[in-house]
Amino acid sequence: MNWKVPLTDVTLGEEEALAAAEVVRSGWLSQGERVAAFEAAFAAMVGVPHAVAVNNCTVGLEVAYAAVGVVPGDEVVMPALTFVATANAARRLGATVVFADITSDDDLCVDPEDVLARVTPKTRAVVLVHYAGFAADVAAVRAGLAAMGRADVAVVEDCAHSPAAGSRDGSARCGALGDVAAFSFFSNKNMTTGEGGMLTTRRADLDQALRLLRAHGMTTTTWDRHRGHAFTYDVVRVATNARMDEIRAAIGRIQLGRLAEANRRRAEVRGWYLDAIAERSGRLSGLHVPFVGETYGESAQHLFVVLLPRGVERSAVMAAMRAAGVQTSVHYPPTHRFSAYQDVPAKLPRTDAVAPRLLTLPLGPAMTREQVALVVDALADALGG
Repeated sequence: MNWKVPLTDVTLGEEEALAAAEVVRSGWLSQGERVAAFEAAFAAMVGVPHAVAVNNCTVGLEVAYAAVGVVPGDEVVMPALTFVATANAARRLGATVVFADITSDDDLCVDPEDVLARVTPKTRAVVLVHYAGFAADVAAVRAGLAAMGRADVAVVEDCAHSPAAGSRDGSARCGALGDVAAFSFFSNKNMTTGEGGMLTTRRADLDQALRLLRAHGMTTTTWDRHRGHAFTYDVVRVATNARMDEIRAAIGRIQLGRLAEANRRRAEVRGWYLDAIAERSGRLSGLHVPFVGETYGESAQHLFVVLLPRGVERSAVMAAMRAAGVQTSVHYPPTHRFSAYQDVPAKLPRTDAVAPRLLTLPLGPAMTREQVALVVDALADALGG
């Protein structure tokens, strides 16, 4: 469909095309020096010593969970309000997923108190999703685990929405707050390589484990042997192939250079939305915008999510906005409601309360103020305002 306002936009240009072509002309396509350079640049942006590129965030999460010691029978606590990959990656390792509730209508990130309340002797990791680009309260979870004497529980950040976002207290960037973090470079993310992801950590031991687990558990790589730095290898862990290739890494370095300005523009667009909604408040009675205020830190502004008035039929709103040429979405159907997760007990009253009200409006760095006005007017019309 030819949308007047698509859900998002991706900025790709001649620089990315030239970078990809240069890789092709080099004759070396699989993981090599460009992947290493991308890792170094990304680690510097996050503010950690280690970054490990992977072929997508889903596999990256699985690698991260394995690196922190998740094995069959362990429990992994996480929100249900996230993309299903957060849970799938844990279940593929044989772990038991334990869902925790969101904090409130204002704060759609997972509730630290509920996370801590669900920790048991079987818990190996907790996963904190920086939903929509806003940092979860990692510090509260870490402090709670410390008070419980549970240094054995790893804190994993799902940073799929939050490249270059900051913590709530402004002390560090997302990806530097837990034991290990996973980023996504899927095509609709703030920076993209089409498919791809990055794992970050402050810990040298986890860096070593991540590198083994993304490359068959091999002690040397094909690139090492190509350069004559090694002649053979050992396999010290049973692992998969999660490596990123050189073409994606080359594109990723260009995209990383665009990230700060893209995030700034996204923040500007969010400001236009808040202004437009305030100006039309009489036509938008009952609409609620989460994450308003200064308590959430610097956001990556990945999504602009609103809560529809209670009792409104969301599908009818989405259909009306589609007719007006505005693309919308839902982030996300909570994982505990999927057929594949009906065997997982979940009492999540706050998540269940917001789930039918969630609506994602278009947000991208190329949006104009006029497009924002069109979206908000279409929403008001759809709500009968």
